[in-house]
Amino acid sequence: MTNAQQQDFYATMGVQKDASQEDIKRAFRKLAMEYHPDRNKEEGAEEKFKEVAAAYEVLSDPEKRSSYDRFGAAGVGAQGQGFNGFEGFGGFGDIFDAFFRGTASRRAGPQRGSDLRTQVSIEFPEAVFGVEREIEFERNEGCDDCQGTGAMPGSRPQTCPECRGTGELRRVQQSLFGQFVNVATCDRCEGEGLIVNDPCGACRGRGFRRANVKRTIKIPAGIDDSAQIRVSSEGDAGTRGGGHGNLYVLVRVQPHAVFQRDDNDLVYDLRINVAQAALGAAVDIPTLEGAPVALTIEPGTQHGQIFTINEKGVPYLRGSGRGDLLVHTSVVTPNKLSDEQRELFEKLAESMGTPAQAGDKDSSILGRIRDAFA
Repeated sequence: MTNAQQQDFYATMGVQKDASQEDIKRAFRKLAMEYHPDRNKEEGAEEKFKEVAAAYEVLSDPEKRSSYDRFGAAGVGAQGQGFNGFEGFGGFGDIFDAFFRGTASRRAGPQRGSDLRTQVSIEFPEAVFGVEREIEFERNEGCDDCQGTGAMPGSRPQTCPECRGTGELRRVQQSLFGQFVNVATCDRCEGEGLIVNDPCGACRGRGFRRANVKRTIKIPAGIDDSAQIRVSSEGDAGTRGGGHGNLYVLVRVQPHAVFQRDDNDLVYDLRINVAQAALGAAVDIPTLEGAPVALTIEPGTQHGQIFTINEKGVPYLRGSGRGDLLVHTSVVTPNKLSDEQRELFEKLAESMGTPAQAGDKDSSILGRIRDAFA
């Protein structure tokens, strides 16, 4: 007994015996999409697809289904052979395409132009505070002579006689599942529905010309590196008078010599010596605005400690307010010492090694070290 004769066609399709033809058809669509060999490369998928196709061949035909219901697989004779009959239709792909091919095609008439992409490079402060920048790019411009129609002035495009202006050709195809309509883009008019018998001399019937365009764009404050700005209707002109596509501008932000960016915060690396870290200090922190901000380093500051200066970061791209300026402290240990500095460090080490006797002497030594590094 063959696999097909052992097969329960209803179980294979996942439907009940009283399922309607629409239910069976819907089940076949789902299973065929899941197991079609062009889509599913897993082992056993092709065999499963054959089983599903064999079951559908029988259950979709009222006469074969009635015979199967009365006599089982024997009642459909040679129909239950794993559906090798696919080869007669060019293989799985052809049957699958005939059953599932969509009807979408290019819309006849004017077509919107393509989107374009370009990029612009800006400085770090320009990204923080915003800037206007002129960009230059190349695009398709509608032909002035023919107003984008592609036809010689005084003439007009004609309806395509092949597709009758629809931009698509429909061909009826017979298959085991019945009659199907195959929809394809019209070759003669390339889906536009119109043909130009007397082409414009300026654009050679294309309806557009290549042109260099300059535009000034506004780059908003707070934009980050690799962000895109959409400039509406600045892309290619459409065909046959269709509208322009959009222009997408990729923004590249140059790195800064002093600051780094962390979302909407700015990061500044402050290098201090051991005396400043131990005793504290008043330092000036640079800002992108130009005027420095005074910052007090607390006594006992540790390496890697962070101080926050509020509202001195990057403006929020959407909404109000700004991020903060984060000051990361780096305590720098000297690798070369003068004789005086070495003597002071030795005294400091000695005093810190006997904390009970240190007293006020520690501060005096630290003060002298601070003065030595000043």
